[in-house]
Amino acid sequence: MMSRLLACILLTWHVAAVGGEVIRFPKPESDSDRRMNYAFQLLQLALAKAGTEYRIQLAQVAMNQDRAVSEIEAGRTIDVAPLPSSDEREVRLLPIRIPIYKGAMGWRLGLIRKGDHELLARVNTLKDLQGVRLAQSMEWPDTKILQANGIRVITAPTYEGLFKMLEAKRFDYFPRDPMEIWDEQADHADTLVVEPHLALHYYYDAYFMVNRKNTRLAKDIRDGLERAILDGSFDKLFQQYFGEAIRKAHLETRTVVELQNPLLSPETPSNRPELWYDFRRATETQWRESHGAPTVRRGRGNPEKRQRRDDRSAAEGIPRSAGGATRDAGGVE
Repeated sequence: MMSRLLACILLTWHVAAVGGEVIRFPKPESDSDRRMNYAFQLLQLALAKAGTEYRIQLAQVAMNQDRAVSEIEAGRTIDVAPLPSSDEREVRLLPIRIPIYKGAMGWRLGLIRKGDHELLARVNTLKDLQGVRLAQSMEWPDTKILQANGIRVITAPTYEGLFKMLEAKRFDYFPRDPMEIWDEQADHADTLVVEPHLALHYYYDAYFMVNRKNTRLAKDIRDGLERAILDGSFDKLFQQYFGEAIRKAHLETRTVVELQNPLLSPETPSNRPELWYDFRRATETQWRESHGAPTVRRGRGNPEKRQRRDDRSAAEGIPRSAGGATRDAGGVE
């Protein structure tokens, strides 16, 4: 059955559809798929902040990520979509380079079968993780990221099929971001649980993307998002949707396996820390404030200096903060 929240959003779409230019938005892949809810609300917020009048319509058919990219590129059934980024997608489409989920998509917990905790209990390094049977959708950028780190990834053609494969013991660990995993676990509470020990991390998120010729829509979305960042409404919406889910993940108590993201575009706005969530940066700031130490301000810088700084923090007993992207970047396109 369609979730109550999704039903409310569909009502909002209907109410919003009174005049203004039509922009078409992807339909969720299934009635139980709640992944689009927040992105729609953020898009609506951005367009309101930009002072524009658009009429948002759902696409007639559900589609996965690859189909959404193709439809936007061809100018067919949708005009904008929240899409996990890759360098290839950023060439084919016009990205608004403000991370929709504040980088939280790059944090991964895992769904496992009930009673299988011991399978992951001794995984502490990338080498350990390379021996685990895990899976992703064949069209998600995560698949290539994991494979590039030497991890063998079992793939499935559909989102819903992955849960059935996990339950059928086709694989043992299903990495999911902390914003999605709790609802997904609740939908499969009879068979699946959230693994309590491990977290994966790589620099990664989704952007709103439009056709490369649709520069006006891109500017309206970008301007609205920037205004929402400045007045705090972006963070307020993010916390409203995901604050409790991220706190519930207890990332600070988990063993974190860091992965490289070879799909990261050089234009990733890594020089803007206000766009990225990282519990380790918050932990370091809290430690410094409680111990009377000066706050370290993050910005542009080279990896060698950042490594020396983190080594110095470790020697002082200060929790290590996350660095930026492996490649330095400019601002949003």
